[in-house]
Amino acid sequence: MVKAKNDEVRAADIIKNWIRTRTTIEYLGTWESIYNPNFKVVEFDHFKKEAGLPTFTLSISQWVEKTNAIGIFSKLGKHGGTYAHKDIAFEFGGAISPHV
Repeated sequence: MVKAKNDEVRAADIIKNWIRTRTTIEYLGTWESIYNPNFKVVEFDHFKKEAGLPTFTLSISQWVEKTNAIGIFSKLGKHGGTYAHKDIAFEFGGAISPHV
């Protein structure tokens, strides 16, 4: 989605900026709480507390590793990129292109 909207070079930055907002962290935490019985809520609470602060940084890989998330993940290699469940992808799409 990002590559279609912006140049490929900025794609990682756009995703990193999106995931570090409080709204995104709360959405992802809610989604994981509903669909992922192995979601680490304590780690999620830590991220939720820090989200939105200027010093807060987070990557998709860190999110997955720390919270045991299943709704979004990064993949390296030839067909690498960031992939997400369709619910999360729609949320992301709305954030990067709010005008229909």
